[in-house]
Amino acid sequence: MALKSFVLIIAILAVVTSISHASDPSPLQDFCVAVNDSMTTVFVNGKVCKDPKVVTADDFFKSGLNVPGNTSNKLGSAVTAVNVNNLPGLNTLGISLARIDYAPYGLNPPHTHPRGTEVLVVLEGTLYVGFVLSNPGPNMKNKLFTKILHPGDVFVFPIGLIHFQFNVGKTKAIAFAGLSSQNPGVITIANAVFGSDPPINDDVLAKAFQVDKKVVDYLQSQFWWDNN
Repeated sequence: MALKSFVLIIAILAVVTSISHASDPSPLQDFCVAVNDSMTTVFVNGKVCKDPKVVTADDFFKSGLNVPGNTSNKLGSAVTAVNVNNLPGLNTLGISLARIDYAPYGLNPPHTHPRGTEVLVVLEGTLYVGFVLSNPGPNMKNKLFTKILHPGDVFVFPIGLIHFQFNVGKTKAIAFAGLSSQNPGVITIANAVFGSDPPINDDVLAKAFQVDKKVVDYLQSQFWWDNN
């Protein structure tokens, strides 16, 4: 009897394990509120498929990445994104692209892509890049990985981790990034924390950053530039 029970338990575990591999797809937007409305046509990927009969080559085409972005801003950088929002043919394909231009000493500030890993290749200039690990162990700090990149160099930023690029040269820099999502999203840390609408309570931020509330109030009063 004990052997039969053991076999039964193993069989049940095998079935449960096989079912658990059939997981939901990763979301491609920040949220998707469920509605009981059969007329609603927005699906989990945020897009509705075009009738294949009217699809054309233009649905898979976009030009303009040869044009430099405008880096005349406080950050000295500009991101030109190519994702499902401006190249419809990317829908369901799980990839996207961006061109990043940097003025001398321009910065693509610390940010995350909640839905995509990024592979960066430098075409021109010299970049100081890095990302920070999550969940440090007891009595440890978040580990920083950095590298100086030159033309032809490639660097990977794992999905969801805070990362940045800084042009350490006296001339402009250009990089291209591939991302593992048709809509990877971007959360620029300073903008999200100090430029949210409505503002995060300054008591919360003062305690979180261990600074005086006047410092938080000053930071919240600044204009946080979006280079995307």
